[in-house]
Amino acid sequence: MSNNQKLSFAEGEGELVTLHYPKPLPMRLDRWLVSQRSEQSRSSIQKFIENGLVLVNGVEGKSKTPLRKGDEIKLWVPPPEPLPYLKPQKMDLDILFEDEYLIVVNKPAGLTVHPAPGNKDGTLVNGLLYHCSDLPGINGKLRPGIVHRLDKDTTGCIVIAKSQEALVNLQIQIQKRIASRVYLALVHGVPPGNQGEIVGAIGRHPVDRKKYAVVDEKEGRYACTHWELKERLGDYSLIRFKLDTGRTHQIRVHSSYIGHPILGDQIYSRCKKMPIKLVGQALHAVKLSLIHPTSNENMDFEAPLPDVFLKILSILRKQIK
Repeated sequence: MSNNQKLSFAEGEGELVTLHYPKPLPMRLDRWLVSQRSEQSRSSIQKFIENGLVLVNGVEGKSKTPLRKGDEIKLWVPPPEPLPYLKPQKMDLDILFEDEYLIVVNKPAGLTVHPAPGNKDGTLVNGLLYHCSDLPGINGKLRPGIVHRLDKDTTGCIVIAKSQEALVNLQIQIQKRIASRVYLALVHGVPPGNQGEIVGAIGRHPVDRKKYAVVDEKEGRYACTHWELKERLGDYSLIRFKLDTGRTHQIRVHSSYIGHPILGDQIYSRCKKMPIKLVGQALHAVKLSLIHPTSNENMDFEAPLPDVFLKILSILRKQIK
């Protein structure tokens, strides 16, 4: 099969995208496409390249192909795959806001956002499909409408798009830091000073591939987290985190990296001492700010702290009196 045949439409399905590389310095094809196509995941871009769906100046591209100013990149995006394994499941969702374009949910601890191998039901996506029957087909096979993610045991605000247009708009806002996400966390110890910035590229842990770690810039992706000390609580601290980037496990990895892991984090903390038994980490997405994808209205959403988080705060405050 020729390159042109690979990139032709199948009975009008799919999307042919033509881009031009504008920068004076070379950049890898895969990294640049990830930066330009926020509606596709990094793994999707890699698969498009591997399957011969990307041409650079008419020649099939490779992930490491260096782009130079003026290069023409053609990308054929196949239509979304069907969702044979995703079943709508009735679920009590704590909905903070909803209209015809988006829905904001206060996610509880213990709820996985989207299906994965070995975990194909009981997720937020399953509940959303029951609540919003028109979500299937958005953004590929297993993550319909998901703009960003929260770890299974992280609680708080998460926004879901209800149309492809809203999805692209909101993902661009996340990528370009137009949308802002603020978290509250209880950490071990007390960091020096009252505020700071953690900068460290995040990638797969060099030994334990199920974990992430701060790694060399060539091995990971740039990540920046701002922190502010809200309250000293004896051997613990209440910290406000604000994300500049959105890497997997970013706050958990960065907190552990500076020596102040989050309470209850079974992966990134060796500190087992806790005031009460806690399922998962004490990390809560307290505030989400964004621009509405159609009305351009500035919108702020806040999720109240979970009862268990409030209980820990109460215990710690009593202990230091």
